[in-house]
Amino acid sequence: MFGENHAHIFMNGINYKAAVNRHRQGVDIEVIHEHFRAYKEKGIQFIRDGGDDLGVSEKAKEIASEYGIIYRTPIFAIHKKGHYGGIVGKAFTDMKEYAYLVKEVRRRGGDFIKIMTTGIMNFDTDGSVTEEPLKFDEVKEMVHIAHEEGFCVMSHTNGARAVLEAALAGVDSIEHGNYIDEEAMWAMRENGTVWVPTITVVKNMIGCGRFSDDVLERIWETGSSNIQKGYEIGVQFALGSDAGAYLVPHGQGLEDEWECFQEILGKNKEVTEMLLEGERKIQEKFARR
Repeated sequence: MFGENHAHIFMNGINYKAAVNRHRQGVDIEVIHEHFRAYKEKGIQFIRDGGDDLGVSEKAKEIASEYGIIYRTPIFAIHKKGHYGGIVGKAFTDMKEYAYLVKEVRRRGGDFIKIMTTGIMNFDTDGSVTEEPLKFDEVKEMVHIAHEEGFCVMSHTNGARAVLEAALAGVDSIEHGNYIDEEAMWAMRENGTVWVPTITVVKNMIGCGRFSDDVLERIWETGSSNIQKGYEIGVQFALGSDAGAYLVPHGQGLEDEWECFQEILGKNKEVTEMLLEGERKIQEKFARR
């Protein structure tokens, strides 16, 4: 079985606000056990979390070994104040504050740094990315600071220019990567950037009634085409479902992501081996040093 390369242990796959409320008065450890049991039932032994600002993934790191799970976490994600990212982390206003947060991750036992360089897709309208990306020089300095501290960088990034610039800045993995182009794909390949598309987030919402199916189906078709093109170019992929996001259950989410990849790329040994290689790279690089 593959490992889950993008999860949020504090989320419940149903209601974000309800998930947060369970930890408002302190970490609800039963939530962690419930989700780890779901992974164990599926035979999943590796999880890379995307962090939170509630202390949940930090506590989960202490518990994971009880389930035979290798668990990696950034503790919290880091975003620029006024930009998307508050749902999973802490904000900075300048590079001095950013560097302080990187050091806080180290003090609290984090395994890597997660940065947020763009917004998310606007599912209510046309699926476009919700805000302008951070500037290249800023992202490059963020990556440099993290690397100097010995951390790999997981980057929440959407949009062609933003993915291109994140790859050129040296991020170690791109999460989501919606609406990219071939230039961005070549940049990921040439810079050894692992791409974790989390495309089941879109597929699982089709037909749920929360958003327009026309919008969701266009996003799915575009994402599928980009994954196919990225595979042809030679981009290194890894499976991650964004488990905990809406309609992406812990454990099952990874199986859904694998089914999406098989639908897009086919059921064959080469695809399986490529995805396992991506996970191997993540397990090697995204570990505390």
